[in-house]
Amino acid sequence: MFSRQFLQSGANDAASVAPVPTLVPVSTTVKVATEPALRYTTLGSFSWDQDTDKVKIYVFLEGVNQEKIQTEFNPMSVDVKFHDVQGKNYRCAIPKLNKEIVPEKCEVLVKPKKVIITLIKASKGNWLDVYFKEDKIKTNLGKERDPMTGIMSLMKNMYEEGDDEMKKTIAKAWTDARPGKAADPMKSYR
Repeated sequence: MFSRQFLQSGANDAASVAPVPTLVPVSTTVKVATEPALRYTTLGSFSWDQDTDKVKIYVFLEGVNQEKIQTEFNPMSVDVKFHDVQGKNYRCAIPKLNKEIVPEKCEVLVKPKKVIITLIKASKGNWLDVYFKEDKIKTNLGKERDPMTGIMSLMKNMYEEGDDEMKKTIAKAWTDARPGKAADPMKSYR
């Protein structure tokens, strides 16, 4: 659609017509069908067992359908989702494994009252835990050059994480070991 605009400049000039385009707003809203996000109940407890080649995780959950399981195995993580189990969705996830696995060889087996998640180890050996945990002692000793500083750091960690009896024992040993404050063993015999 165009509107006309007339321009006049003088008596001798002819009227000229210039078309000017009119902008018409066009709707740019795109309608996308969205599914509601699925909600999952996290399975926080499970049992596990191992041999030198694999780790088996036992999830005690009844009514699981093999076709409604979604798995994501990565070298250092596991995420298994169980859809529509008695009207709920469940999830067993380990965001950082203790050691590497071979994702393409891992599998899930459904039994009547449990699910077995088998993780194939990338290297043979025993795992201390399924979850990765940073070793505080190795980290602290590796950073320190003075062996006494490493020992003191270890003692501090033991004190902070210990029970009351451990704290008393460490405090006594600490006090007795201070230079100039050590008890004189002959003092009790005088």
